[in-house]
Amino acid sequence: MTTEHGPAPETSVPTCYRHPGRETYVRCTRCDRFICPECMRDAAVGHQCVECVRAGNQGVRRAVPRTVLGARGSATAVPVVTYTLIGACVLAYLAELSSWRVVWEFMMLGRGVLPDGEVGGVAEGEWYRLVTTMFLHQRGGSFGVTHILFNMWALWAIGPALEQVLGRWRFLALYLLSGLGGSVLLYLVGSPADSAVGASGAIFGLFGAFFVIGRRFGGSVGPIVVLLVINLVITFSVPNISWQGHVGGLVVGTALAAAYAYAPAARRTLFHVGAPLVTLALLAALVLVRTAELSPSV
Repeated sequence: MTTEHGPAPETSVPTCYRHPGRETYVRCTRCDRFICPECMRDAAVGHQCVECVRAGNQGVRRAVPRTVLGARGSATAVPVVTYTLIGACVLAYLAELSSWRVVWEFMMLGRGVLPDGEVGGVAEGEWYRLVTTMFLHQRGGSFGVTHILFNMWALWAIGPALEQVLGRWRFLALYLLSGLGGSVLLYLVGSPADSAVGASGAIFGLFGAFFVIGRRFGGSVGPIVVLLVINLVITFSVPNISWQGHVGGLVVGTALAAAYAYAPAARRTLFHVGAPLVTLALLAALVLVRTAELSPSV
């Protein structure tokens, strides 16, 4: 009795998953598919296919350089916020030259009678004046031109450096809250009828911040101290200058910069977000108290 055997089964030869006609015994160490020499990419262990390498590269984040205060960006980044603030002030000044009404409607005023006979001011619910005043400047004349030119020069001179080290949002918060601090101090201790315009409060805040951050990280602070002293002397010796606006901006800017610069590394985000919010809440509370004094019905 004999047994008949059929033909031996053919053994299947593995081929590249991308090139079916190419035999290979090498597998991708990531997806385990067979790959030919053309599709092989060296890996830490073995080889990977082109698709796995591409997927891995897409999942890798590029390291973004950070400053000593945690801001993202590089030294060559365009200071967008600084240039935007300068542009806004220049546009507002041109609007002032076209109409006095721009000044009346948006200058800092606690409570008083406007040229059109209407009673207006922060105490009358026009809270926006606390902010809009920092984009206005003395209208026309040699003093008006000098006013805006100096403030814009100062912003252009130190704004980019602060914006780079702080980052755009922290720098913007510093600028706006410093300006707001100047308006609030004028509102608190000045006569309700006192009016004021100018970015000087915000600029003084930048002066204070530049000093604090420079001291914290070993920078040269001599020039900013000289500039600050000169401006304080001018503030208290030249008539018709709102010392409250300058001092208020300086105090807020210095305090906020200290929170930025001396925040513990482990809690940096908490301090950098919380400090501006706490500052804003405190300033708002002071405005509410003063408004209640000037308008008991509120």
